[in-house]
Amino acid sequence: MNPTRYPQGRALLIGVANYQQISSLPAAILNDVNDVAATLSSPNYCAYAPANVVTLLDANATRAAVLKGLDELAARAIPDDTVCVFFSGHGAIVGSPGNEDSVLVTVDSDLTDIENTTISSDELAVALAKIKAKRLLVFIDACHAGGAAISKSLTDGKDHEFKSGYTRNAFAKLAAGSGRALMASCRADEESAVFIGARNSVFTTVLLAGLRGAADKNVSGFIKVFDLFNYIAEEVPKLVPDDQHPIFKADDLEVNFAVALSQGGKKSPYCSEAKPATQQEDPWSVLEGILAELYPFGPRDQEMWSRAGGDLSRLQFHSSGHAAWHAALRTLKQGGGGRNINFSSLLRTAKEDFSNHPQLATL
Repeated sequence: MNPTRYPQGRALLIGVANYQQISSLPAAILNDVNDVAATLSSPNYCAYAPANVVTLLDANATRAAVLKGLDELAARAIPDDTVCVFFSGHGAIVGSPGNEDSVLVTVDSDLTDIENTTISSDELAVALAKIKAKRLLVFIDACHAGGAAISKSLTDGKDHEFKSGYTRNAFAKLAAGSGRALMASCRADEESAVFIGARNSVFTTVLLAGLRGAADKNVSGFIKVFDLFNYIAEEVPKLVPDDQHPIFKADDLEVNFAVALSQGGKKSPYCSEAKPATQQEDPWSVLEGILAELYPFGPRDQEMWSRAGGDLSRLQFHSSGHAAWHAALRTLKQGGGGRNINFSSLLRTAKEDFSNHPQLATL
């Protein structure tokens, strides 16, 4: 069986710009949801069945409606489905310093009773855990900023105010579980840019391009989770240099699963024709797949990273081997991971361990 198999996709997309009692956000937030929904359900791009793509916007995105939408998604999704949950709007940081957490702010949230009128990260994590799909990807585009008209905090005009955003702890909760992953528009201490007059936020602008085929650099016919984040992580900082860095969280994710079909690519997933000679696979992606197969516990496996000249202390810890390799190679491409390690040294070390491996021989 193809580990990236993609029989059916389902999505719940939530966007709130015009809050009832809290500072508003630009119209780009609503465009984000509508455009992601159109892209996912387009036969020319991701080819989700339109009936499987549900949107909740502004007045329809109440606390009760969001929780009901998640319950309905859990009731309909089967293990072989791929599920996406997308939220664009306010997040609020609550709790005391050192013990901070986050809540998802719905259209009817009230800052005077924030605990009972928002959705806590624990509550959201429980709702996501009920979804039995083996592949689930959560997108969070929050902590918006981009001009004097957009507040950097949540206010209600009555002296109630909360810091906007999501904590690392909240992101970790939402990504917990096998086959679960999360992509967020920015780090906990950054802001998600929305350029004045732009149709979409910066994060969603890049996400849309990725879903429409830009993330399928190998023309595989699928938009795969690691490839999608690779594209987002490389392109967002080009638009907002040094100020916005999307993050990826995965607790137990080994397979580079398909988020969607890539009908906008140059090759249909059902086409048996070989790739043109000019359309070669990205060697970094090929090496990542090989290393994840040969060293399933990550760069620490058999001291692979160290033997190739790398410094393990420069790498972030990930609980799954594939996620660890994905992050390590992205760090290496950006010039990190140790002074004496590079693509060639990694390849050379792998060839020393597996001299007869056919794919290694072609790199």
